[in-house]
Amino acid sequence: MHLHRKEKKVHYKKVKGILSSSNGMNLYRGCLHGCIYCDSRSDCYHMDHLFEDIEVKENALELLDASLKKKRKPCMIGMGAMTDPYIPLEDQLLYTRGALEIIDRNGFGVTLITKSSRVLRDLDVLKSIQTHSKCVIQMTLTTYDEDLCKILEPNVSTTKERFETLLTLYKEGIPTIVWLTPILPFINDNEGNLRGILDYCIKAHVKGIICFDMGVTLREGNIEYFYFKLDQHFPGLKETYINKYGNSYIFSSPQNKHLMRIFHQICEENGIMHDHEEIFDYLRTYEDHRLNLLDFI
Repeated sequence: MHLHRKEKKVHYKKVKGILSSSNGMNLYRGCLHGCIYCDSRSDCYHMDHLFEDIEVKENALELLDASLKKKRKPCMIGMGAMTDPYIPLEDQLLYTRGALEIIDRNGFGVTLITKSSRVLRDLDVLKSIQTHSKCVIQMTLTTYDEDLCKILEPNVSTTKERFETLLTLYKEGIPTIVWLTPILPFINDNEGNLRGILDYCIKAHVKGIICFDMGVTLREGNIEYFYFKLDQHFPGLKETYINKYGNSYIFSSPQNKHLMRIFHQICEENGIMHDHEEIFDYLRTYEDHRLNLLDFI
């Protein structure tokens, strides 16, 4: 593994298709956010280049436009399941903005997942989509402590900046969903971290929070990088992980049951969706907001 390699490359690739069978897409492959736990590094995704070398799907926008024009009825389009659509390169390439404009122009809905406050750059397009369809921004929050966040997720907006982004989106009428995952055993699996994140979610009026369990999944390809970073920032913790979890895929927090009880209780008390299947149904379901306008005619 090239764990110490610092120089980064960008390469362009023409692809045969852009939308998955479930209408999801990733405009880029690879990422520079540097999150130490990222599952997208895993070997099972068969990336044929280093993770920090960004692959740009050169013809993605024309393929997207053609695909949407062929659909019989509008639906929700998903973005960013594998690669954050607001990586730093997006500042120059504007592929994500271009995709949003195409989605808007064709009358479709959209949901995307990001850790970056860069999403606010495209607030005008998001609000335009929201006038005719559903537009939902999903944002990952894992670590309330800002200093710890900068270690675990070093090259992207901090948790406080993401909270401020969520609050702005709420004020602008864009619904939001938070991914409270992963939670790393012996690092941020504590009640203070959980309550801090949930307090942010309440203040930002998020519609729902996805949290499967308190823990992290690690497998070949990403576990090596994760352990490398543990040695760098948390000396001795790698050995704790190896002794406790061995070759497991799921690294569940010893505090899982206690923290999940708090999670569900606080969400229930504040009217926040917390059943992940209910949230996934919400994200998949297209809404025609133009029908609402007829009420005023």
